[in-house]
Amino acid sequence: ESPESDAEAVTLTPINRPYDGEIVPPSDAKYAEELQVQEALLASLLASQMAKNASTSAIRTSTILNPELVKIEKEVGEASQSFCEICLENKESWQMFRNESCSHSFCYDCTRNHIVAKIQDNIKMITCPGVYCKAVLDFNSCRLMTPKDILARWDELLCKSLILESQILYCPFRDCSAMLVNDSGEEISDIKCAVCRRSFCALCLVPWHLEFTCKEFQKLNAKKKGGKDIMVKELAKKKNWRKCPHCKYYVEKTEGCLHITCRCGYEFCYRCGSKWTGSLGSCCRQIS
Repeated sequence: ESPESDAEAVTLTPINRPYDGEIVPPSDAKYAEELQVQEALLASLLASQMAKNASTSAIRTSTILNPELVKIEKEVGEASQSFCEICLENKESWQMFRNESCSHSFCYDCTRNHIVAKIQDNIKMITCPGVYCKAVLDFNSCRLMTPKDILARWDELLCKSLILESQILYCPFRDCSAMLVNDSGEEISDIKCAVCRRSFCALCLVPWHLEFTCKEFQKLNAKKKGGKDIMVKELAKKKNWRKCPHCKYYVEKTEGCLHITCRCGYEFCYRCGSKWTGSLGSCCRQIS
């Protein structure tokens, strides 16, 4: 309330004393003395109320209107958010992934999608999604946000990168296809798969041909190699499968462009089978 309202609430009343059952006015001197007392009380009340209002106003000004406090509060709010350049949204700091090798920051969702897309393309060295950035994402730093199946595939690709391509071969049995490594430095033909425990020829990439040498076996016609191989070739022709020129395994394209990356890492055109290069934009010939 304002000082004026407080002043109006104080009422100056004359002092009346009973005298023999009648009300008589006091003397002028006594009345003047009473007025001075009431004026002193009123002055004290007004001074107290004004001091209280001034204190409240100062507190309100310092907490609400102080520009320094407003600036600090604004900076704290802005510091808790970051901008993701992929999804173009403001994110909280805890929602952002920071790549230690380049200091770029993107939200976890966008970084996860970037990793999944690269692994599906058999790319083991995943670079930062920043424009023109060549920094590589660290496998361990991305472990918690990456789906388990993608993480396992990424780990497999990294392990394969440590092995010479000439040392890698795959079990030819269709229900196995395990990756094996020949690090002996010698050319081996008869080998037993460590997973399915079946023997096969590492040179011909077929079940072990006990009665024939590799040269003799390769001269045999398709019928003598087994009816299953003929059935597979007929099925591949019907389904329009393509055989990888490098590892000789069949590949089926279900969607997407003609650029195929085989599990062995070889890139080729699904239409003509030629090696894929960065300058190859379309196939050189039609499917027969």
